[in-house]
Amino acid sequence: LQNVRIDPSSISFGMWKDIPVPFYLSVHLFEVLNPTEVLDGAKPILRQRGPYVYREFRYKTNITFHDNDTVSYLEYRKLFFRPDLSNGTEDEYIVMPNILMLGASVMMENLPNFVKLLLSGALAGLKQEAFMNRTVGDILWGYDDPLLDTINMIVPGLIPFKGKFGMFVGFNNSNTGLFTVYTGMKNISRVHMVDSWNGLKKVNYWRSTGCNMINGTAGEMWPPFMSPTSLEFYSPDACRSMTLVYEQSGEFKGVPTYRFVAPKTLFANGTDYPPNEGFCPCRQSGIQNVSTCRLNAPMFISHPHFYNADPSLVNAVEGLNPSKEHHALFLDVHPMTGIPMNCSIKLQLNQYLKQVSGIIQTGKITPVVLPLLWFSESGYIEGSVLNQFYTNLVLIPSILDYLQYIFLGLSVPLIISAAVLVMMSQRPTDEKSPCDPTVPSTPPQVSETTPLLQDTSTSCQDAAEA
Repeated sequence: LQNVRIDPSSISFGMWKDIPVPFYLSVHLFEVLNPTEVLDGAKPILRQRGPYVYREFRYKTNITFHDNDTVSYLEYRKLFFRPDLSNGTEDEYIVMPNILMLGASVMMENLPNFVKLLLSGALAGLKQEAFMNRTVGDILWGYDDPLLDTINMIVPGLIPFKGKFGMFVGFNNSNTGLFTVYTGMKNISRVHMVDSWNGLKKVNYWRSTGCNMINGTAGEMWPPFMSPTSLEFYSPDACRSMTLVYEQSGEFKGVPTYRFVAPKTLFANGTDYPPNEGFCPCRQSGIQNVSTCRLNAPMFISHPHFYNADPSLVNAVEGLNPSKEHHALFLDVHPMTGIPMNCSIKLQLNQYLKQVSGIIQTGKITPVVLPLLWFSESGYIEGSVLNQFYTNLVLIPSILDYLQYIFLGLSVPLIISAAVLVMMSQRPTDEKSPCDPTVPSTPPQVSETTPLLQDTSTSCQDAAEA
């Protein structure tokens, strides 16, 4: 138990502080093959591009221990492009929706017509169109877009940030917020459980108390002695807590594991799964509206290729092929310690597109939740870290466990033998010979045929000879 606490002297502390597991971020982008037809109301035809793979390094700073059995920290991540593992480069061009323009159009849908006409005129002056042809690097890590300043001039505060715009702007060299978690020094069953995030015991993105709760751990480790039921963690990227359910037991390179996967209810709408009503307004099951934590932009998250989602989402576009093998997320955790051995967390980002009256650049787009990209964060324990883990937390405990049974097995015959010897040495007195000098003799009964003087030694001898 001491080895899984958050304590500088524990074996797992180094793994917790500077995660030695090689993590990789793999990104797939969806290219729109028929942008002109989509503007005329046609079904989008998509082609998956990538993966574009990045080596991910994670480390914790500002580690501060508190008197109430908790520790606070900031975890940073750094990403480095790995062209050798990628199918393509960051310099290649891809046709995708103009995320900023189309998102702002939907956000302004209910504003007065003159405001939308003003934006439409500004878009024409900036030569902004509904679809753009940009490099992978620009789409992911940002590009300078004068539209940002224009939108904020027309509708101040609509998109409250400046600088570059990109899907992962601010993701690299950034932290996930200030986590405060339990160390397990006083109560091992609470180790790694989140006490607060950015000082909050709950968030305020959603419409119900249950949906706003910060549950579980920070998603890196869990308390030991896990049961094959479920696990929880809070995801700042998804702005919510998530529950995964037990699927099966297995092994990872000799280490016993429990596999946890996402239930079908994870992104179900409030109609199909009432506890999710707090995440609404909802559309079809299988996607979650995250606009309330994404500057009110019409963004949705889901499993890749709309895996486990309403079939109407898949049928609204062409080019998707959802499958469990390629698109389901999983965590393989060592149940005795709560440490993940192998994991792959997968999510898809989608944007709601539609024609917006007064903004001519939106054409006649049929309302659709359009996949933009999906990514997986994957990693597994290997090498010297795996050997150390296996030796200290699996092999040695197993040997000690076996030894206790061996000692128990050896002790049983000894105990039985000792018991037999004791019983033999303490036989009942009535079973002893009357000639035993330690047993007092019973005086012979006098009768007419009994001599007055009887030689008892002779009697014993005669009995012996008989």
